[in-house]
Amino acid sequence: MKIYSADTWTVDELRDQAADAGRRSLVVPAAGSKKAVLATFGEALQFPEHYGVNLDALNDSLHDFADAISDNGEDPLTVIWEVAAAFRSDRSFGVICEILQDAESYAGKDLTVIAVCL
Repeated sequence: MKIYSADTWTVDELRDQAADAGRRSLVVPAAGSKKAVLATFGEALQFPEHYGVNLDALNDSLHDFADAISDNGEDPLTVIWEVAAAFRSDRSFGVICEILQDAESYAGKDLTVIAVCL
């Protein structure tokens, strides 16, 4: 997982880089609280209706998501997470980063994650 400042790279520039590398991209919009961030991931990545909107559910759903990416025959995916400045000081920011890194490792080349700190 890579973390960039929005002062250095815009989301559009990162999407263009992903496309140039033959990858699809998907943006997870910024949210200001742990619950809102977890819900936003669920919406953006189209997690199943039973997604529990907690850290364990994020971990499990990301692994299922990674399996689906590997099996769908499409180009690899880059997930670009917009991180609100207020959320970076939340204790769960680091935990979510670890969960994203684990999912990225699990998926191999099929999934990369970029966090853009706004």
